[in-house]
Amino acid sequence: MSGTPALPTSLVHPIDHDADPASLVYTFGGVAAVASIRPGTVVATSTLDCFAGRVRSTADLASEVCDPRFINPQTGPFYVEGAEPGDTLAVHFVSIEPRLGWGVSTTVPFFGSLTGTGLTSLLHPALPERTWFYEIDRAARVVHYAALDSAFHAALPLDPMHGTVGVAPALGEVRSSLAPGDWGGNMDTPEMRAGATCYLGVNVPGALLSLGDGHARQGEGETCGVAVECAMDTVLVVDLIKGVPSPWPRMENDDYLITTGSARPLEDAFRIAQVQMVRWVAELTGLGQMDAYQLVSQVCLSPVANVVDTVYTMVAKVPKSVVGASTGCRARTSASRRSALHGRRDPNRSGPAAGPNHDRGSSGHSDRPGRPGLRGRRRRRWPPGRFRTDGRRRDRRAGPGTGQGLHCCRAPHGHPRAHRPGRSRRPAGWHELGRRRPVCLLRRRGSAVVG
Repeated sequence: MSGTPALPTSLVHPIDHDADPASLVYTFGGVAAVASIRPGTVVATSTLDCFAGRVRSTADLASEVCDPRFINPQTGPFYVEGAEPGDTLAVHFVSIEPRLGWGVSTTVPFFGSLTGTGLTSLLHPALPERTWFYEIDRAARVVHYAALDSAFHAALPLDPMHGTVGVAPALGEVRSSLAPGDWGGNMDTPEMRAGATCYLGVNVPGALLSLGDGHARQGEGETCGVAVECAMDTVLVVDLIKGVPSPWPRMENDDYLITTGSARPLEDAFRIAQVQMVRWVAELTGLGQMDAYQLVSQVCLSPVANVVDTVYTMVAKVPKSVVGASTGCRARTSASRRSALHGRRDPNRSGPAAGPNHDRGSSGHSDRPGRPGLRGRRRRRWPPGRFRTDGRRRDRRAGPGTGQGLHCCRAPHGHPRAHRPGRSRRPAGWHELGRRRPVCLLRRRGSAVVG
């Protein structure tokens, strides 16, 4: 029908999970593409765990069952048509789900943050090599930890993510999939979960996108060097932003702008992430560099992604509510992103296609049956002191300094649309593309407004 946006192109790329590890890909760059895709393509694929499935029980030690040359296999690379140096690849993770009902974690001799390594020379012997087996209950969304030296058990929240996402590096370099850098790679940040969009600068024609290193969950920093490693089934949308470079990987989700930096020492990784955030906030708000520097200094969160890889990775996070990104930011998006991410309509509601702004009640329609929308809520003049300067409500029932009563939504406390801890805003699957379209923020000022 005329005027109806075309559905996105899709690609199902199967992986042989019993393949010889020697036949797999372990680098970013230096490898021919396995498939060619157009911008806006929905890719359904899978990835092996970092041990290529060779570690399967507590009796398996990585040093005995794995060849150290074949660690951290990648799916890809995918050649993105039209991608050229100076462009940016936008990779939206629609779903990331464990392929199997188990995962493993290990300690590896002279690897990890609390032991001597090749770059941190110490006199003590290697820590014991051990393997922990984790049962994954995908229905209950938990990962079961079992201690090796006692009967202690713990049920941990399932939080799937990809440790490695990246493109081919610049200057024709070939880099190990164990290393992070400005091309992405093994950043090991838990922020790379479903619902996130990762922006990667294109360095070579076609970009050559690869991903892997699935984690059922991981603590910030990846202290021992190995998360709950597992094979993943992943659905992602790959889009292209022409003429906009990205010097370091950036990310966004429903609530945060996220930048990364990878270097040694750790403080240099911190500086890279913070500089990138200051510049991004300045671009979005029109602030001068010093004003953006001050704003970021007061609102930024700085979780550690990893302190175990060849170089370390730091993350900087700024709430979108602070820079006004949730109410319409300056963005420029391709026709493929429009058709793939917000060209579909929810059959249970009328009005514009669902998106972040509509989802938060700005259209007056609710995305949940039986719950009212918030028509007019944002325009109401609340009494002085009822809101903080960043737009979040202050609950007067909470005592000063308690940290309680702060809500990341403008809706009044107790309202059905007010955000509550633990309530997921991420998509459940790729069929919900239209309901959780990310606001693409990696844009130069002066372009069209989306949302």
